[in-house]
Amino acid sequence: MEYRQLGASGLRVPVLSFGTATFGGGNEFFKAWGNTDVAEARRLLEICLEAGVNFFDTANVYSQGLAEEILGQALDGRRHEALLGTKATFPMGDGPNDFGSSRLHLLKACEDSLRRLKTDYIDVYYLHGFDANTPVQETLRALDDLVQSGKVRYIACSNFSGWHLMKSLSVSERYGWARYVGHQVYYSLINREYEWELMPLAQDQGVGAVVWSPLASGRLSGKVRRGQPIPDSSRLQQGGGQGPDVPDELQFAIVDVLDELAEETGKTVAQVALNWLLQRPTVTSLVFGARNEEQLRQNLGAVGWHLTPEQVARLDKVSATPPVYPYWHQRNQPQLNPLPV
Repeated sequence: MEYRQLGASGLRVPVLSFGTATFGGGNEFFKAWGNTDVAEARRLLEICLEAGVNFFDTANVYSQGLAEEILGQALDGRRHEALLGTKATFPMGDGPNDFGSSRLHLLKACEDSLRRLKTDYIDVYYLHGFDANTPVQETLRALDDLVQSGKVRYIACSNFSGWHLMKSLSVSERYGWARYVGHQVYYSLINREYEWELMPLAQDQGVGAVVWSPLASGRLSGKVRRGQPIPDSSRLQQGGGQGPDVPDELQFAIVDVLDELAEETGKTVAQVALNWLLQRPTVTSLVFGARNEEQLRQNLGAVGWHLTPEQVARLDKVSATPPVYPYWHQRNQPQLNPLPV
């Protein structure tokens, strides 16, 4: 397993991280993703650790805390072997302070996650989204207090826009507080908007990208093909898909090239799609899930080899989409704005 630094930090994480959104299935949305119980989770985690995948990703909202509970039970006796990342900000109740990134909510959310995970510290603590109702200074001071107390090792964010992230980094620098070293982002061959502004920012500021939904909710798994119905086993068919709709022709054109490269490399379509991501600037780790052992082992096959530059270029070309303003204008001035990719 390859390990990379998480942004401008000393923490080394595997290039593949195991996501636990399939754990529990505590409501209709997450049932579409999976309903892994403790026994199944323990077996999947054993396979991950044997392969060197020691970074486990969860969130308090996954099945309203049940995913954290199952992960904590499945890691019983092996916590010292693992890196745990969890998240806060999204609603955990109906009360006026049961969501957001206020000091009150974050401190309570962290304590609740620690209890459910059966641990006394969290390795990477994410904000699941940006809270425009709470001053950035209040949020970052609360997170810094969690770091200073030892309850959190590193802080990160998710789904921020460029100005959200840059303002937060500036405030942390101004006051000498803990800064975001990671940004969990939506990025894949069919959703490349991350490259427009967030990737150059991450390069400049030392923020590692942890990619969620690297197979675009199964669109790049090899199961979704031109002229064929979506399989019943697909998350898209079961209502667990995320992300904007993608033009069919773009999606199928990308899958066509993935098919060609899968044949050339002897790998699966999904493995090729994941390997392409691992060669992108700023990408530190890919979060992948699995409902069963077979899916898990297939995803593990995405590492230990590399697409050639020519193969990468073919995927770059077929997946390219016109950027929105001002990025198309900036790209017309390459001498002023060299591309990061």
